[in-house]
Amino acid sequence: EVQLVESGGGLVQPGGSLRLSCAASGFAFSNYHMSWVRQAPGKGLELVATIRSGGFPTDYVDSVKGRFTISRDNAKKMLYLQMTSLSPEDTAVYYCSTGWRTTRGDARGRGTQVTVSS
Repeated sequence: EVQLVESGGGLVQPGGSLRLSCAASGFAFSNYHMSWVRQAPGKGLELVATIRSGGFPTDYVDSVKGRFTISRDNAKKMLYLQMTSLSPEDTAVYYCSTGWRTTRGDARGRGTQVTVSS
């Protein structure tokens, strides 16, 4: 069974940092491109960051470039998103997903809530 389990979300003040993690199981993780997508309240899914199966290249939505870093550890079957300089506009549920540059990956986790507020 394919499983993607996100963790690391929470409440953080503006300007703060969080590191999201995604544990993958049930499929050949190292063969799959992966992405982080998010959904803010009342909005649709937005692709945040994406990474090729081998770890390079990566790509980001303009609004997070220079602030977020996507990475992966294929040996551990883990996907990460390091987020810095967080703003209230980053408040959303963040999902780990398969796929490159898409919000419509074949598999997606249940998400982790990130709330940026003072």
